[in-house]
Amino acid sequence: MSLLADYGFVLLVLACAFGFFMAWGVGANDVANAMGTSVGSRALTVKQAILIAMIFEFAGAYLAGGAVTQTIKGGIVDPAVIPPELMVLGMMSALLAAGSWLLIASTRGWPVSTTHTIVGAVVGFAAVGISTDAVNWSGLAPIVGSWVVSPVLSGIVAFALFMSVQKLIIDTEDPFRSAKRYVPLYMFATGFMVTIMTVSKGLKQVGVSLSPLHSTLLAGAIGLAVMALGMVLLSRIKLDPEADKTFHYASVEKVFAVLMVFTACSMAFAHGSNDVANAVGPLAAVVEVIQTGAAVGAKAPLPGWVLLLGAIGIVVGLATYGYKVIATIGREITELTPSRGFAAELATATTVVGASAIGLPVSTTHTLVGAVLGIGIARGIGALNLGMVGKIFMSWLITLPAGAILAIIFFTIFRAIFL
Repeated sequence: MSLLADYGFVLLVLACAFGFFMAWGVGANDVANAMGTSVGSRALTVKQAILIAMIFEFAGAYLAGGAVTQTIKGGIVDPAVIPPELMVLGMMSALLAAGSWLLIASTRGWPVSTTHTIVGAVVGFAAVGISTDAVNWSGLAPIVGSWVVSPVLSGIVAFALFMSVQKLIIDTEDPFRSAKRYVPLYMFATGFMVTIMTVSKGLKQVGVSLSPLHSTLLAGAIGLAVMALGMVLLSRIKLDPEADKTFHYASVEKVFAVLMVFTACSMAFAHGSNDVANAVGPLAAVVEVIQTGAAVGAKAPLPGWVLLLGAIGIVVGLATYGYKVIATIGREITELTPSRGFAAELATATTVVGASAIGLPVSTTHTLVGAVLGIGIARGIGALNLGMVGKIFMSWLITLPAGAILAIIFFTIFRAIFL
């Protein structure tokens, strides 16, 4: 315990720096993936997407990021097996390893999973640096399972949404009128879904607890408010016969472009709520051990400033480097229009916020790619850029061992320095 007594403050400062570095990587790499559909469909410019993401990523991270943070903090490794001083050094190693890998990936424009990176890093230091018994293998199973289930589920939801658009709007006698009639309902669904998931689970982390009835009423009210705002914006969009001569559904896509502003907000909120944990989960474990000098308690209260640090780091990463990888998902898997991009974003946001509510760290990148693939399949397999899909899958396979190997290296260095 002398390590924590002698170097507690130094370790805490280093952990905060590494946590911020990791959060920067999440913002630079993962947020770009999350907003790629909005940019790729040309519903938003890069600057507009970054502005929306900065606001709603921060809100999602701070308001609804606590449940997943608890899982990353104490659900992957068994705190009872790992001595407190090794837990501190290990979690610091995981943060530095994950941040380093994300920096490498972002500079090269690779869309990698930050969730895979941090989980691989935590498992790597625990299994190799300490003992295989230190890993909570039973707790790891649902996390790994979610990496398969979440993109499949998101793809199915996106496929269903896209087919509903085809039936209700595209394949009608007057698609423009149908779009103005039905798009507000999609807006209501977007507002309602994000709100109900957040208030029913996430807000407990900031001391707000509502009954199921009150949660539903609040979500309904916010859904109606979103729909009303959307209808005001839609009233300004007029049929454009000239544009329709070039592309038959040009006017319809303008309607969906308004909808994509709302789904982009929900996507940013969903991403912040889940992926902030990748940065602040290990940091929360370090803070708890240094403050108490004991093993991590799975249900110990999460300091608000830890979530705040992660939220700020994500925003800084997005603003400074997010532009490097923001186009990969939006432009290089399948051609996206606002009507297709909205389905991908709403499906992803629904899946990710739902996972955040139950504390499951899913890969936003996987989930979004699954949704975009669902859109591509709905249009026919020939609409997919299978070469790019293969490259993305390959980057996913590399990420897990890369995070683990780097964490083992840093853990060995830290042990040599401090022990």
